[in-house]
Amino acid sequence: MAGLLLQFLLLVPVFLCVQAQSSYNLADSLLLPVTKHGASLQYLTKIHHGNGLVPTELVLDLGGPFLWMDSVSSSGSLISSGSIQCLAAKSMFGDDDHGRSKSFLEICKIFPENRITQMGNQGELVDDTFFIQSKSSGSVISVSQSFLFGSAPISLLNGLATGAQGMLGLGRHRISLPSQISAAFDSKWQFSLCLSSSNGILVFENRLSKSYFGPELSQSLIYTPLLKTQLADTSNHEYFINLQSIRINGKTLSLEKGLGGSKLSTIVPYTTMESSIFAVFSKAYEKAAMAMNMKKVKSVAPFGLCFSSEGIQETLLGPEVPAIDLVLQSKMVKWRIYGRNSMVMVSNEIMCLGFLDGGSDLKSSITLGGYQLEDILLHLDVGASMLGFSPSLLLKQRSCSDFELVTMSKESL
Repeated sequence: MAGLLLQFLLLVPVFLCVQAQSSYNLADSLLLPVTKHGASLQYLTKIHHGNGLVPTELVLDLGGPFLWMDSVSSSGSLISSGSIQCLAAKSMFGDDDHGRSKSFLEICKIFPENRITQMGNQGELVDDTFFIQSKSSGSVISVSQSFLFGSAPISLLNGLATGAQGMLGLGRHRISLPSQISAAFDSKWQFSLCLSSSNGILVFENRLSKSYFGPELSQSLIYTPLLKTQLADTSNHEYFINLQSIRINGKTLSLEKGLGGSKLSTIVPYTTMESSIFAVFSKAYEKAAMAMNMKKVKSVAPFGLCFSSEGIQETLLGPEVPAIDLVLQSKMVKWRIYGRNSMVMVSNEIMCLGFLDGGSDLKSSITLGGYQLEDILLHLDVGASMLGFSPSLLLKQRSCSDFELVTMSKESL
């Protein structure tokens, strides 16, 4: 986008402003903190925006098309329906003006959606200043005139974690935050995400060779293609991987229904499976657990398969339970899920398999939920349509919480 300004604010009372050039590259990592909200199991991040550096908590939505917040929290300038920005915002949703001529006197209308409650409402496209922390000396970078988001009715906040004022979408859309940062800094359209049960981090950087996470982790990533789904148009901004088969303790499940594109999600707490797949999966897991002398107990909602934790050895990778392998484009490329990401402790005595029956009408056969993504470094190279994922960080006696970023306060800015 032309006319972008980059303002560099240091944490001293000196302000330096420079105009962005098309040759400018993202030299340092840009960071946003991520926390897990215990009651809702949603992942939150905090941004600062507007001239007053307003702190705003948002629910992180990996597949969401763009950032939106309620109209009370939003600030900035309304975008006209005849603008290039409005065209970009509607590029994947179609034109809802029904053939009317677009006027610069009319406000650009978009359709923000609370993808947790699956409720949407008409909103407005807004342009505002956005502040994000850099790796260098705690400095803050302001990207102005490229920060576009949706302003939504306050009723759309229903179902979000307490204190959340909207949702931050990271999906494949021209006005998603990763896309806007890529355009503003003339950098690759990519980002990394590291979730944990407490604190994690979202990172935007141009080169993995000098990754914020260090060479050991960045070089451990296994890559698999990101698929373009054949589902409804509104799913084109989400991230799917090609899941070929599932193994439990090395044994491949016999599934009559193909797995196809499996979705990654941060707004679904636990992995959900289409009913026929879940039936085969849970039966095979129970058989493998019995072979390891695990004792099945009465299910605890919302889980369908639970076990006694008595006598189960605790390891660096969580409870010693059957390993789950998600086999991707070849038998050599697999995503292994250990006890830490498969078992949920519901009490001191009971642990449950963190995979749920999602019913028979799921749009995707499997959706990998947030719990299964924790303590794994994810690198989404959107431009190259590739997903990189690390083995569990617990194998290296680390966690995504090791990269915790102290949230910026207005006073510190």
